[in-house]
Order: sequence, then structure tokens, then C-alpha cells
Amino acid sequence: MSPWPRDGFGLGRMQALLAELGDPQLAYPAVHVVGTNGKSTATVTVEQLLLADGLRVGSTISPHIGSWAERIRIDGNEADFEAAIASVREPAERLEATQFEIVTAAALQAFADATVDAAVVEAGLGGRYDATNVLDTRVVLLTSVGLEHTDVLGDTLEEIATEKLAVAPPGEVVVLPDPTYAHLVPGREIVLGGAREAAEAFVGHAIDAHPRVHLAGRFERRLGEIRDGAHNPDGARHLVEQLDGDDHTIVASVLGDKDVGEMLRILRAAGSRFVATRSSSQRALPAAQLAEQARRHFDQVEVVDDPLAAVVRAHELGEPVLVTGSLYLIGDLAQAEQ
Repeated sequence: MSPWPRDGFGLGRMQALLAELGDPQLAYPAVHVVGTNGKSTATVTVEQLLLADGLRVGSTISPHIGSWAERIRIDGNEADFEAAIASVREPAERLEATQFEIVTAAALQAFADATVDAAVVEAGLGGRYDATNVLDTRVVLLTSVGLEHTDVLGDTLEEIATEKLAVAPPGEVVVLPDPTYAHLVPGREIVLGGAREAAEAFVGHAIDAHPRVHLAGRFERRLGEIRDGAHNPDGARHLVEQLDGDDHTIVASVLGDKDVGEMLRILRAAGSRFVATRSSSQRALPAAQLAEQARRHFDQVEVVDDPLAAVVRAHELGEPVLVTGSLYLIGDLAQAEQ
């Protein structure tokens, strides 16, 4: 089943599916998380802050790394994913819903069944026509804006931000990382900040908690290794800024439709050794082609097609090892290690 709509992007099919389910998304207020990078970490951070404040919380993130069950959470724990999907399967199949629409509807139904006080929902692609743009939204959190999916969202940062912030209802709160795009949401209360500010705007008071969020593939620390699915220049830049030191051995697979050269240029600041590999995504660059581009930036470049073997080789070349470039790569490793 394709994750992308055959007939273009729109909300009609998603709204029809939810209507058949009794509109579960209207049973609770929501925090809607949009942006180019950092959405999953922000979503779970908001979730944890709301839980610390005593609320019952449902959350949904994407993509997953090791298991589809990662996508639907109740009170910080994975929900029964198969049961959630089963609860929406019949109308979803009849309406020919997409993969993402089905999982989103399953999450929203699971939240209603669990009688949550709040939902924290990560958008998939963009915002305006994303399947998640069906919520009783009280707070919108924009994490970042970068040039990605320009064929769908627009060619400029302003156009992309416009599509992402189109989810903000009039009169509600919008949390922005800085004032750059505040003019795109007139008539909304603007708060500058991130996940904490979004959670506190939702409950209306300060939250005295400082949760530490650990998500697979999002600055995931392992023995002698960090795994992060940074898959575009902005993500790579943010990753490098978080690292300690500049002597990592880098293992990467990158999708061919990304700005590969710019990503490699940025990652060079993390280390001079590079192992090129290839994830299972059909859009991934062949390892040899990635290595060819990497030689313009790195002192030592090797090609190891198999991701697991590539990580082993990187540890031989020298720790710490940084595995990055694609969440598909992180997911492949998680599957291989199970």
C-alpha cells in the first residue's frame, strides 16, 4: 500500500473515514506539531510534560524505526497497534485510505477509546493537506522550516512555512522558534519557544518537570556510537552542533533527492572518516555514488553496501561512530539487530 495519495493531497477521504468512526478526533483537544526537523522529539517532549502535569495523553509520531507500534502512544507507552488498526480497517479499506491516513485514524480512535485529556500529534507532510489536519487544535508548535518536499509544499521557506502553519485555527496559540514567520498567522496568540512553551500554553501554567526524551534514531546514544536520522542539510547542521568533538567515523546513506553535497559538507565537521552504505529505500543513492561525492570532503572514504557491516567497519576505523543521513538506514539497522 502506497503512503502517498494516488489522487493528490486533500482531506476529503480522511474526513470521511473519521466521520464513519464517529469523529474520534473531536473527543479531546490537541497540540499539533509541524515543521521540517525535530517533530518527533518535540511531540514526545510535549507528551511527557503534559503527563507530568497529571493529564492522560495520547501521542502519535512518524516515521517509526524498529516497529509500527512506535507510532501510537498512550500515556507514554506503545498502544496495541494491531488492535488500533483493526478498529478502523473496514471503513479504511472501503474508502481506499492511504497508509498514513489509516495509521493516523487508528491513533485518533485509540486516543478516544482511552479517554485521553489531550492528544499530541505530529504532522506527516506539510500541514494544510496533511491527514492530521482534522484536530480540535488548541496549540500549534512549529519546530523548524527547511527546504524539503518543494514539489508539494513550495519552492521557498516562506511558502513551506505557510503550508505548515495553515493548520493553526483562528484565535488559538501558535508556538514559533523565532519571529520569522509570525506574520503568517495573524489573529493567533504567538509564543516564542519550543516543546515546553507549547505544553505550558496548552495547560495555561508553568510545568515543573524536566523530562529527558529518548527516541530511537533521534540522537540515540549507544556504546561508542550515535545514531541520528538527520536527512537534510538543516538536520545535519543541528546534529553536528550537538556533537562532542570532530573525530567521528561517519556511516551514512542518503536519499538521492536530497541536497547530498551540502549534507556531506556539513557532516565533514564531525570527522574525516566516512563509510558509504545504502539503505533499503529505493530512493537511496548507491553506496559507490555516495562515496564518490564524499571523497570531495572526507580524507578517508570506504564503501560497504550492507548497513550492518558498514557500522562494524566504522567501529574498526575509529570511535566514536556517527550513523546518519536517513531514517531508513536507522530502521534497517534496528530490523537487522532484532
